Amino acid sequence: MSRMVSIALAIVGVAALLTVGAWRLTRQPSPVPPTLAVTAALGGASTEGFARVVAPRPFVFPADHGPHGEYRTEWWYYTGNLETAAGRHFGFQLTFFRIGLAPTMPVRTSAWASREAYMAHFALTDTAGTRFSASGRMSRAALGLAGARAVPFRVWVEDWSAEGVAGDAAPVRLRAAEDDVAIDLMLESDKPVVLQGERGLNRKGSEAGNASYYYSLTRMPARGRVTVRGERYEVRGLAWMDREWSTSSLGPGLTGWNWFALQLADGRELMLYQLRHSDGSADHLSGGSLVATDGSSRALALEDFQIQVLGTWTSPRGGTRYPSRWRVTVPHERIQLDVTPRLPDQELALAVRYWEGAVRVEGSARGRPIAGVGYVELVGYARASGATIIQ
Repeated sequence: MSRMVSIALAIVGVAALLTVGAWRLTRQPSPVPPTLAVTAALGGASTEGFARVVAPRPFVFPADHGPHGEYRTEWWYYTGNLETAAGRHFGFQLTFFRIGLAPTMPVRTSAWASREAYMAHFALTDTAGTRFSASGRMSRAALGLAGARAVPFRVWVEDWSAEGVAGDAAPVRLRAAEDDVAIDLMLESDKPVVLQGERGLNRKGSEAGNASYYYSLTRMPARGRVTVRGERYEVRGLAWMDREWSTSSLGPGLTGWNWFALQLADGRELMLYQLRHSDGSADHLSGGSLVATDGSSRALALEDFQIQVLGTWTSPRGGTRYPSRWRVTVPHERIQLDVTPRLPDQELALAVRYWEGAVRVEGSARGRPIAGVGYVELVGYARASGATIIQ
């Protein structure tokens, strides 16, 4: 897997939409059991009629910032670390998923008819307030409720949106609000698009077509406003954007993944992901990339890095135990980083429960101290009610 709750959350969200009619999925104050295990979700949807990712292809912008309806799933994924002038820290996640319900549009007379649905997740980490908020929404792509377009760039679910202010994917304005938290942010981009994997093709398994097209904007200066409990904060910081589309799922025997997006103070970025087997070992297709200050990137294979778990955290919502502090090493670059969550509890208790949150980075690179910020995602640890929890 390259990243993201992606296919698993999309399929589970569609299942919720079609079976219980849930148009908006929000975090509840009481514990919410996971509706479905990741592996069950990935195995439950047909790929028949949808295009498959089988070979590298040219990326064309701005067209590829927009939707790819011939594939079953895709997502626009924004995360970032923000601070006020006084140093108060916030982390945010705003993600939009497009889910293909059918490869072609059936003949329907209803204005509600659509062959795809959109889902979004919005989360905010208030470090000083020791509070994490997360919510989700879902709408079908009809009557303007949700959708995506390339020119001018926009993706939205109801009034949550990412919109290119100059028509392209950057600068982009992010807006989302739920209950007493909100963001209104402008993101620039200091670096060109990074094509992940093999010229933008990221393999998720050895089987033909089990892959995605994947690119990133790894250093996006951010500014704007965060609202918490009615109080507005002017903030600045750094954001990261990931884009993927595919029709595939996890390869056989894989139960989840760990994903790291780290932005270092020396101007470089490090993206790493581990595809996990049921025994906790990393699959050979795990990898990542190291992005230089000039925007050039180097692909990393599993043998190019190590991730050591230094601590764990147990969720009060069901008892799932997650890794919660790490040492990341890239030997050939003499990089050693300690990665620490800003808050231990950054678990999204949505249709599929997963942990995704802001982290602090401290360590050294080529013998010199270095710091940074980032985001980590942990998927596949929480299982459906009654299922075994992966340790």
